Amino acid sequence: MRFAGIIPARYASSRFPGKPLALIDEKPMLQHVYEHVQASSLDLVVVATDHPLIQECVDGFGGQVVMTAASHPSGTDRCGEAASLLQLNEEDVIINIQGDEPAISPKEIELIKQLFTDEQVDIATLVKPISDPTLVENPNCVKAVLAYNHKVLYFSRYAIPYRRDSRLEPTTYYQHIGIYAYRYKILKELVQLPPSTLEATEKLEQLRWLQHGYSIYAAECDYHGIGIDTPEDLERYQAQHPTP
Repeated sequence: MRFAGIIPARYASSRFPGKPLALIDEKPMLQHVYEHVQASSLDLVVVATDHPLIQECVDGFGGQVVMTAASHPSGTDRCGEAASLLQLNEEDVIINIQGDEPAISPKEIELIKQLFTDEQVDIATLVKPISDPTLVENPNCVKAVLAYNHKVLYFSRYAIPYRRDSRLEPTTYYQHIGIYAYRYKILKELVQLPPSTLEATEKLEQLRWLQHGYSIYAAECDYHGIGIDTPEDLERYQAQHPTP
C-alpha cells in the first residue's frame, strides 16, 4: 500500500480567480502547500489541475503535475481522474490536500495516514476541538460529531450537538478540517455516487458519502491554519504569519 498526496488546484475560483498562484512571501501559495506536503513521508505528491498556468507554475518549482478535465465539480472528482492517470493500485491511499491551506504540515499528513493501519478505515479526515465559542454558531465552520471509536456520525454547519440541558458540563465541539483520504478502490466508487439530499441541504460534499452508507473516520489534530477562499482571507493569513 502506497500513500499518494494529490493537490487539486483549480484556476477559475469565482471568489478568488487564480488563487493557487497568489504570492505568499514571494512564492505561489500552491508551492507552499506542495513543499509542506512533500516534507512528509508520502510516497508521491502530485498537483492535479485543469489550467496551463498552474501546470507552468508547478513545473517551474520542480513539482509533479497532471492535467485533468475542467469539468470536475469537486476536488474529489479531480483526485479520481488524477489517480487513474497515475495508475495507482486498488489498495493505495489517496490523500486529498486542499491547495489553499498553506499552513498544512507533515504532522497532519501523518495523523491521517495512521488511521489506515485499521483495515476497516476506507475514508478518513481530520477534526480539531473548537476553542473559540463564536465558531460554534458560525455556519462557515463545519462541525463534526464523532462516535467513541472516532467514526464520524454527522457533519453540519449547525451547532451540533445541541446542548438541551445547560446544567450539564459543556460538550466538546469539533471543527472539520477539509482534508480527506480514501483507498483508491473506494474513491472510484465515491465519484460515481449521485448527489444526496443531505449534501444539497447543507452544501457539504461529505454528506453524500455518509448518506450513501459509507463510513468516515476522523483523527483529532491541533491544526491552526485557515483555508484561503478570498483575497481578504489571504490578507488575514499574511497578518497571522508575517515574514521573518
